[in-house]
Amino acid sequence: MRKVLPNLITTMNLALGMVALMNAYDGRYQVAAIIVMVGMALDGLDGRVARALGAQSEFGKELDSLSDLVTFGVAPAVIMYIAALRDLGLTGDLIAVLFPIAGALRLARFNTQSGRTQYFVGLPITAAGGILSAFALYHGLIPTFWLPILTVALSYLMVSKTRYPNFKRVGLPKRAATVIPLLAVFVAILFVRHRDLVPGLVFVVLALYGGYGVWYDIRAFVRRRAKERERLERAQSK
Repeated sequence: MRKVLPNLITTMNLALGMVALMNAYDGRYQVAAIIVMVGMALDGLDGRVARALGAQSEFGKELDSLSDLVTFGVAPAVIMYIAALRDLGLTGDLIAVLFPIAGALRLARFNTQSGRTQYFVGLPITAAGGILSAFALYHGLIPTFWLPILTVALSYLMVSKTRYPNFKRVGLPKRAATVIPLLAVFVAILFVRHRDLVPGLVFVVLALYGGYGVWYDIRAFVRRRAKERERLERAQSK
């Protein structure tokens, strides 16, 4: 049972991906988007359970990647396609296909990387899928012109070399032992009393995480340019 539990959670995540696809196919893409967000919670849980039980395995790693591709790659692309992209004809078709392809490339690169780091290279597919699903959920509040651009941008961020924090490798302070239970109670009360606000809050958190990579790249670019100017100034002063 110790080795089965993490894989069972991963399989449940895959099942949610299929349920999201079925709801999207039936036109209930809002429900499908929320299901993808629920899948994010399971995706964050299976790895922690495996590490806590000492049940990590190559089988579980591959199963997790395959589940992620369905739940956070294919399902969000179909949700966005039904919500907005299908009205764009061939262009919408190509953009919808691009997203899961980028997600598959992102997962393949991650699975072939060696060593443990404090950051991810490229936007994780879980975050990208959650953001795209949220865009589809609130697409009525976003000008239609921006939706294909945002989908392409998320696809690019997944295959880019932009660094994102890996919170799975960040140790928690001792104070978290008291803060986390209180936070869990707050989230539970919020979900029960203000359920409609939860997807929006999840979207804000994911958008900030996704935007961090863009800010990181811009900052790194500015620093490189500044160093190049300093080198040129030193060379000219000699």
